[in-house]
Amino acid sequence: METILMETTSKKYNVVVGEDVLKEISPFLNANYKQLTKILIITDETVAKHHLAKLLGYLETYKPAIFIAPSGEKAKTFDVYYKAMTVALESHLDRKSVILSFGGGAVGDLGGFVAATFMRGIPFIQIPTTILAHDSAVGGKVAINHPLGKNMIGAFHQPDAVIYDLSFLTTLPEKEIRSGFSEVIKHALIHDVSFYQWLLNNVKDLQQLKTNEMLHILKRGITIKKFFVSQDEKETGIRAYLNFGHTLGHAIESEMGYGNITHGEAVLIGMVFALHISMDLLDLPFNIDELIQWLKLLGYTIEVPERLLDKSLISKMKQDKKSIGETIRFVLLEHIGEPKIFEVSENQLLEQLKKFKF
Repeated sequence: METILMETTSKKYNVVVGEDVLKEISPFLNANYKQLTKILIITDETVAKHHLAKLLGYLETYKPAIFIAPSGEKAKTFDVYYKAMTVALESHLDRKSVILSFGGGAVGDLGGFVAATFMRGIPFIQIPTTILAHDSAVGGKVAINHPLGKNMIGAFHQPDAVIYDLSFLTTLPEKEIRSGFSEVIKHALIHDVSFYQWLLNNVKDLQQLKTNEMLHILKRGITIKKFFVSQDEKETGIRAYLNFGHTLGHAIESEMGYGNITHGEAVLIGMVFALHISMDLLDLPFNIDELIQWLKLLGYTIEVPERLLDKSLISKMKQDKKSIGETIRFVLLEHIGEPKIFEVSENQLLEQLKKFKF
């Protein structure tokens, strides 16, 4: 078991990572909520099927209420958010209640946003069940989607704790492993060239990662995210670097229809695209062929889906949260581990997209 202390302007909390650490949930509740009135578990259909019984086994004395959302990005709609709020109200939650977000990134976003907005904000705990959630569960960004943009309706609301039990990862399908691992690659590229080289040299098959390797990978990813979040909780500066690959990635997700491509696989395409732009516009010294060969070995697709129109993608990118006055701003790299925000014109983007597709 490893414990990483997250420190932000508004709160300090622990991220506990390891096998079978779910047993820490009851002691944490007992120690930190002396007047706890109610618990609401927010999870999704897939996680509920595989893991909810295990969590409930540690919470027998609390008799928690349960809300089960659709799996994946379908959890992050106004309708699902409204239904979750209704369950919270009908279950008589109050300001002494706690929400447990039990699932992957989408559930964490939904549960955190419910917690942030119920009675103007109540506590919540992140209990991630995916690799992707090592990124999304840490840092306090919570949100739901709008048809015109991903994560456009949200808040900054830090959890009281993150309890990350690696035993849940054994049931992940291959595409979810790839989705989560892409965020690991992102952390390495924007901050730690030695970690990037370690990944290249040591990870050859995502299905064969040992527990100690997974612990090392996730701990390093969380520590890198801590570096940015601790200095810039509300994303007014360097925290935006964590969006490397997300400008095009979010546009692909939106144009494909949320849930038709995983978040991480879309972001992976966005990262490769951003690396190409970085090499052309910032003279980034980088062996892109080595990266692409490795990514294909791991099962990734690196091309923008053919049916997506360049103009439509650019329209979505103009709505990105980093954009100002419809000026598209990308996170690019001057060197591995040295990101910067760079304005890219529409004509430059069209040219880059045409080059990237061929």
